[in-house]
Amino acid sequence: MNHDNVFALKNPAVANEVRDALTEVLREGARTLLAQAIEAEVAEFLAGHADQRDAAGRSRLVRNGHRPERTVQTGIGAVAVRAPRVRDRAGQLRFSLSLLPPYLRRTKTMEEWLPWLYLKGISTGGFAEALAVLLGRDAPGLSAGTISRLKAVWQDEHRHWEKRSLAHKRYVYLWVDGIHFGVRMEEANQCILVVMGATAEGKKELVALTDGFRESEQSWKEVLLDMKRRGLKHDPQLAIGDGALGFWKALPQVFGSTRAQRCWVHKTANVLNKLPKHLQAKAKSDLQQIWMAETRDDAHRAFATFV
Repeated sequence: MNHDNVFALKNPAVANEVRDALTEVLREGARTLLAQAIEAEVAEFLAGHADQRDAAGRSRLVRNGHRPERTVQTGIGAVAVRAPRVRDRAGQLRFSLSLLPPYLRRTKTMEEWLPWLYLKGISTGGFAEALAVLLGRDAPGLSAGTISRLKAVWQDEHRHWEKRSLAHKRYVYLWVDGIHFGVRMEEANQCILVVMGATAEGKKELVALTDGFRESEQSWKEVLLDMKRRGLKHDPQLAIGDGALGFWKALPQVFGSTRAQRCWVHKTANVLNKLPKHLQAKAKSDLQQIWMAETRDDAHRAFATFV
């Protein structure tokens, strides 16, 4: 083993952590998107009745707080929502959300569709498609006015996020991965390129999230260059990822002093795929003893047992 490895990862199961962090981002994004869609529908309803007045000349339809929070089960878990109330001072009209009917508790979607289409909505503004996946293809309420309101709000938020400054950031570790989804779409060669960073204090942050093409060298290079353009002055000390050659070719072109380490979770999976099934359980346990060893000597002893 090479004796210049000075980095001790306290929790090496980084691949699962990255995936879980991405799921949390998606879940929070889904909640925000649904809340914005609901508010857009309420605003459109009130605008359509803005000329109606009660006997005292006041607006007949007014907002009246929110209903109690409830959850809708989606392909990425429970999404909490609060439906607004609308009151008719004349007591004749009753408002009911078409996007979120009172009985809706579970969306009609497959688990793989929501992450892809939601992220596609971030990058292209395809909100009609993303909302249809969240609430069902036949969900009512996706009018042109509603979609226009959502596009304006989200595009502004996305521009702000993707251009945020990294000038005051210093990442010790980077974890990178290309996320592929098992759905057939026009962009069959596309994937989502994800970069997670860890500061010296141990705080994990989502650094970049963007469309890529086959995890290619050029796609990863554009992601890394964008991080530099946004002010990341210091090279991360260590980058961890799977065996995708595109990232490892792009890394030294942008962050020349950053050291590379193959993700042990991915590497273990690669090794197990080459072994007969009856040997995989023991091999997996032995490999974990190596890459979870506290010291180099412990790793050598575990390696000797493995071979």
